[in-house]
Amino acid sequence: MVGFVTHAACLEHLVLPGHPERPERLAFLLAQLKAGGHLDGLDQVPCAAASLEDAARVHDARLVQWLEASSPDDGLVRVDPDTTMSSGSLGAALACIGAATAAVDWVLTGGGPTGRRAFCAIRPPGHHAEEAAAMGFCLFNTVAIAADLALARADVERLAILDFDVHHGNGTVDIFRDRPEVLVCSTFQFPHYPGRGHDVLRPHLVHSPLPPGSTGSDFRRAVEEDWAPALRAHRPDLILVSAGFDAHEADPLGDLRLREADFDWVTRFIVDAAEQSAQGRVVSALEGGYDLPALAASVETHLAALR
Repeated sequence: MVGFVTHAACLEHLVLPGHPERPERLAFLLAQLKAGGHLDGLDQVPCAAASLEDAARVHDARLVQWLEASSPDDGLVRVDPDTTMSSGSLGAALACIGAATAAVDWVLTGGGPTGRRAFCAIRPPGHHAEEAAAMGFCLFNTVAIAADLALARADVERLAILDFDVHHGNGTVDIFRDRPEVLVCSTFQFPHYPGRGHDVLRPHLVHSPLPPGSTGSDFRRAVEEDWAPALRAHRPDLILVSAGFDAHEADPLGDLRLREADFDWVTRFIVDAAEQSAQGRVVSALEGGYDLPALAASVETHLAALR
């Protein structure tokens, strides 16, 4: 059984016209999943929005307070050159955290003996949000907060965060740079945005840069050569996934050449790794993916491989 988590508030984060990280991403994805029967047989996991205190577990309190104070009653407020806030943005970001933590709880305790994996269909993304900075479409680092909450449990001593977004998850690296109980593995296009984080060198931070034009074969080789030995050595009790699908060959925000078959392959790799040490427990959360048909097709493949 696979859990599926989403929250209506995620559609309330509004952006400038023409912005790629728009509400239609999630609306289109949910409609396609439903129309294609891809939600059939999934356990719909309820969730509530998290609190600002939850966000402050990994973020500087001054950032949390600034975002709360900056939340507009109407219109848009610019957070950085790429990121804006509308009246619904803070609630959407907290809904993302609530969805991810509900998925972790479900996988660890509520899913029953066969409910060991879950996917969170959420926005805005989170993996660029650093301890003290919102950036790159991201307000709070959803997966990092869920990871920190998971580590507070007695049954999770070590975990892994695996990130296959086309952009490097600099925020996740920044937050966990000095926490070796969290293995962070990332494949990403380089050179490319954000251009930082990949140079933070620690044994528990595994960076796998891929030059523009890299194919699925290049991606798979990086995962097998870099991620696989790190996961065997770390033996996580839980695997979290920053599931960005903008490495797809059709995506306008990147220049990698992955296809649905590559997302199927990496998902099966992750499930197999989880079976080795984490009782098969995986929580995946949507990050990037901006060509709508490619995003929907990739998530469909990802969900099927999680089963």
